[in-house]
Amino acid sequence: MRILGIDPGLRVTGFGIIDKTGHTLNYVTSGVIKTADADLPSRLNTIFSGISTLVAQHNPDQAAIEKVFVNVNPQSTLLLGQARGAAICGLVASGVPVAEYTALQLKQAVVGYGRATKEQMQQMVVRLLALSGVPSTDAADALGMAICHAHGGTGLAALGDIAPGLAKKGLRVRRGRLIG
Repeated sequence: MRILGIDPGLRVTGFGIIDKTGHTLNYVTSGVIKTADADLPSRLNTIFSGISTLVAQHNPDQAAIEKVFVNVNPQSTLLLGQARGAAICGLVASGVPVAEYTALQLKQAVVGYGRATKEQMQQMVVRLLALSGVPSTDAADALGMAICHAHGGTGLAALGDIAPGLAKKGLRVRRGRLIG
């Protein structure tokens, strides 16, 4: 199975492609799609076109993309959501199924710690894929997203979907155990 991981961003969108054969993960390619300092529609078109081109060149079977979190600046969150939407549209228009994971799920699946740093993510991606060099943070996050999907697949996505409901009830999960 070939998996395309995407770390969306309005200025820089990271991508990483891996092949999964049994329990073995193999690196295919990674990099970034950079947008020019232009108006929003032009930037979104660059992301859409870049993702569509990647799909045409590498024929992934599935894709995984990071869910948007609400940060301190609502305007930044909205812009990130639009970049993410452009990437998802590029995937869906090409017929690629899309899974979504939170940053916490990504870090937990790759590093084993939900508050891992960018550097820790990069180093684990290098180790897990036996890379000869360290990818950029955006490419490493995208490769991590593909690894997360390869390791957890729909199970992690389902857990991410129920987590808000558990939190509303005052429950949470720590080290795989439900606590109150």
